[in-house]
Order: sequence, then structure tokens, then C-alpha cells
Amino acid sequence: IRILNLFAYTGGATAACSAAGAHVTHVDASKGMVNWAKENCSLSGIPGDRFRFFVDDCKKLVEREIRRGNKYDGILMDPPSYGRGPDNELFRFEDRINPLLNNCMQLLSDDPLFLIVNTYTTGYSPSVMYNLIKQYTDTLKLKGTIEADEIGIRIQDSSLCLPCGQTTRWYR
Repeated sequence: IRILNLFAYTGGATAACSAAGAHVTHVDASKGMVNWAKENCSLSGIPGDRFRFFVDDCKKLVEREIRRGNKYDGILMDPPSYGRGPDNELFRFEDRINPLLNNCMQLLSDDPLFLIVNTYTTGYSPSVMYNLIKQYTDTLKLKGTIEADEIGIRIQDSSLCLPCGQTTRWYR
């Protein structure tokens, strides 16, 4: 199983997927985050042949992977609302999510397992992201389930939750 982890930060998902036996391509624009992820994977005792680490702009790496003909069984992404790449490239979620999703769909294998998108960008409710993912999976005629929900922090001693973002996943 090959997994692409975009905006991968400190590698929690990379370590979990690798520990489960997947080969993970970990991509983040921050050299410090990638070094931290390498350390986390090493401390977790995961064999080094289970992952590749890239300090790169996610958009550029995805475009190169398309040109190379690489395919992935699962794609995770946790893009920021706003950020800068290693060469000062500007990333604004609302401008980049559609082209990025379109390109990522080209990287899915013939029998993909999942696509997961987390975002903390205001204005992108679970329904908005559900609709985006549905359009792409319908176009590719991917059978499976789409779930979209809020990400939140439970308020202590309360049944209330402070909304912080959303997560959407397609899986077969």
C-alpha cells in the first residue's frame, strides 16, 4: 500500500501508516517539520524503507508525481489556511484546494483505499468539502463512502464542543 501524506507536519500519520505496513511519501514545506517527522518515525522503530521524506511545495511535488506516473492507494492532506513554501511560494487554501484535489485524483491508483482532507479554514464547512470530494469521486466513478464532520475540542465539564475545522474522507 502506497500513501501520499501532504502537508504532513511532524509525521503522526506517516508513522501510523508506516507502522501498519504502508510505504509513505511524506511531504512538507518546512525542513524543521520534516526533520521532526524523521525523528518521530525513527523513535517509533519503523523500518527506514517504509517512507520517503520531501521538503517541498506540495503542489510542485504532486505535479512531478503525475509526470512520473506514480500512483498512490491513499492520500492524506492537512493543508494550512495560508502558508509559504520552501521557495516562498504562497499557499492560500481557497485558491489552491480545487487544483490540488484535481491533481491528487490523478495520483490515485486503479483501486484506491482513501482520500482524507482536513482543513481549519473558515468558510469551508463539512458540507462544502463533502460536495467538493463528491464531485471528484463521481467524475472518476469511484465507489465508496464520503464522510464529512467537524473537528473540535470538547469543552471541559460540558457536552459542548468548540469547532476548530473540518475533516472529509472518501474510502471504499
